[in-house]
Amino acid sequence: MSEVKSDIQIAREAKMQPINDILAKVNVPDESTAFSPMGRHIAKINLEYLNTLKDKPDGKLILVTAITPTPAGEGKTTTSVGLNDGLNKIGKKSIVCLREPSLGPSFGMKGGAAGGGFAQVVPMEQINLHFTGDFHAITSAHNLLSALIDNHIYWGNKLNIDVRRIVWKRVMDMNDRSLRSININLGGVANGFPREDGFDITVASEIMAIFCLANNLEDLEKRIGNITVAYSREKKPIFAKDLKAQGPMTVLLKDAIRPNVAQTLENNLAIIHGGPFANIAHGCNSVIATKAGLKLADYVVTEAGFGADLGAEKFLDIKCRKSDLKPSCVVIVATIRALKMHGGVAKDDLKNENVDALEKGLVNLKRHVENVKKFGLPVAIAINHFIKDTDKEVRALISFCDGLNIKASLCTHWANGGEGTKDLATLVVDLCEKNDAKFNFLYENKTPLFKKIETIAKEIYRANEVIADTKIRKQLKGFEEAGYGDLPICIAKTQYSFSTDPSLKGAPTGHALPLREIRLSSGAEFIVVVCGAIMTMPGLPKVPAADSIKLNKKGEIEGLF
Repeated sequence: MSEVKSDIQIAREAKMQPINDILAKVNVPDESTAFSPMGRHIAKINLEYLNTLKDKPDGKLILVTAITPTPAGEGKTTTSVGLNDGLNKIGKKSIVCLREPSLGPSFGMKGGAAGGGFAQVVPMEQINLHFTGDFHAITSAHNLLSALIDNHIYWGNKLNIDVRRIVWKRVMDMNDRSLRSININLGGVANGFPREDGFDITVASEIMAIFCLANNLEDLEKRIGNITVAYSREKKPIFAKDLKAQGPMTVLLKDAIRPNVAQTLENNLAIIHGGPFANIAHGCNSVIATKAGLKLADYVVTEAGFGADLGAEKFLDIKCRKSDLKPSCVVIVATIRALKMHGGVAKDDLKNENVDALEKGLVNLKRHVENVKKFGLPVAIAINHFIKDTDKEVRALISFCDGLNIKASLCTHWANGGEGTKDLATLVVDLCEKNDAKFNFLYENKTPLFKKIETIAKEIYRANEVIADTKIRKQLKGFEEAGYGDLPICIAKTQYSFSTDPSLKGAPTGHALPLREIRLSSGAEFIVVVCGAIMTMPGLPKVPAADSIKLNKKGEIEGLF
């Protein structure tokens, strides 16, 4: 039996083409006005060039999401890359738009986010590490604002900022639970006024959200200026623009805001830009990247983080609402392994055939299908094939989808690249061309904020009630009175269950959604609702991936995958 190669081995053996050749496939000219190379295989597209494409018609947008994630793996990014390669295999001009990986999961538990097997984006190691430095720029811009707040207070506090009501934390792109709550400005008068502070992970930063929702540099600067950073002693909001922060912060982001381009193993264009998490943020790549792809190709495959209850809901209710994007169809990724876990099978027993457990777990897939259909969009199922899947299990899954009147496609892209998704690609093209559905949002802008939260909780999570104390209800009313009532909701909760209890698999009902904290993102223009025990600064696991990451004697990275 031949050796099964690891993701990193496959990536290192890739025959990459110069990035200008990859861009030429979608008619981007090899000129300095169109893009800026970052080495041979990565480039940044210039915004000035994208402006020249504004009158071109848009391609079709395909959203890839998934069932509720489990330790068995679903392969949403892998399937996005594989579908994109499959579309190109059947003669369609297609681009995949992905998020940039965060260093936190890469050195923590999840690993990288560049796909897997023969459905990857490359150069994989650079993409999963510092890439083009976008996250560092976002981190620096965010923390510049933090520094300006404390500096303003130190030099007399003309804005009368109440140090007890500063709502702007610091960030870093690494899991570090010890920084969630800290004391700063210690050491005497020369260092400022002591106060409580804390850190979030960079992907939860409002700057990251603004970065991914802005349409251009002007929009970026305006949104940054509208960030609420604190309140005065009279409880009046203090904005970033009151500190004149939007100008220097935009300067730090002026190159980062240009979309990054790389390639798949099959030398098809990939745009990789922005990276908010979906369990604590809105979970989508940048609007600029998605719109660029739609101008450059006939089809754009993009993903929304974690399961459809978080990723797809936020993509549709936040990103599409804010950018006038409209998907032509949705692909829900499922694996037989994960569905068996939702049916009660332990991870160590997944290698054994268990059709009964699979059928029990199918309630999770059914729930996600029902949820996506509430937005009026056609759905296809991508069955991400694993070698231990049996014919009986595959037939049971396909039969179940037939019963829902949903087409399912068995995909072997991990092993076979684009060749393994040609059937899915054909199915997706058919759905896109025949799509006469009317896309709609889950709730209207004018719906009261608490009612919006209840709508998501009851319609998507199937909760019976939303639990919120008087303080949170008053905050929501205050946001409405301040003119923020039309903003959409961004739920921060565990990705491992429809509920806030990660141990509740399948499709639980009858649970409650407890609201722990409410945050106004007045620059990104949404309300963050923190639920259950979810943390906006994750911690490392007992044995982090970092324990195995090192350079070997050849200077190559080991342990990243």
